[in-house]
Amino acid sequence: MGERRVSTISMRGTTLGAVGLAVAGTLALTGCKNGNEELPAAQPSSSATQPSQPATPSDQPSSPAAPSSSASTGGASVPGANGTAKSGQQFKIGEAAQIPFDYGSTKGGRIALTVTAIEQGNPADLDVLKLGDKVKGMIPYYVRYSVQNTGTVDLSHTSVGHIKGLLPDGSEAQGVSVIGKFEKCPNESLPKGFTNGKTQTSCAIALAPSAQTKVTAAQYWGEPYNILSKNKELVWK
Repeated sequence: MGERRVSTISMRGTTLGAVGLAVAGTLALTGCKNGNEELPAAQPSSSATQPSQPATPSDQPSSPAAPSSSASTGGASVPGANGTAKSGQQFKIGEAAQIPFDYGSTKGGRIALTVTAIEQGNPADLDVLKLGDKVKGMIPYYVRYSVQNTGTVDLSHTSVGHIKGLLPDGSEAQGVSVIGKFEKCPNESLPKGFTNGKTQTSCAIALAPSAQTKVTAAQYWGEPYNILSKNKELVWK
């Protein structure tokens, strides 16, 4: 048996705690930050910390900004240029957003990102993740989305993450990042040969704090739709 590690990270914050569990696989209970990369899993420590609550919610997306005439900024296309989604643009569940996509050394990609469903799960679904009291009383929701390569760059072995759930008041739902397989909500890197026209489905876990609160929307905060790029996230609801 290998070792599964679980870390807790506050949404858009730096509070961090970790606990190692002697079970198979590797897991991380995470939030997100104001950058272009997912937060890494924490190293194990000798004491466990309860999941931190998300920080104060960011402003709700405003009306779409006018398309920019500039072709790029910071290595990624400006939102609204060349038919891409505009800063803060809102979509209905099932609608596709055309977005620029960079990942590591893979630059200049373009994808159609579609949140296809937000499904309520059962608290018992989380038992296999061995998170214990860290998720006591929370309800899992599965944000399902599809990724289609609509550009000319081969996106083999890249990963489209940066998807989070939103609560009715616009605040961020707690996220769970699973390194390994979780059948209820599979999330894998794009396969080899992911060229123009290829599509893959994926999933992100969002936790509602109680049965009385639902995850009602989803948000994409990858580059260039984030605060560091001075742009707002894309929203599906």
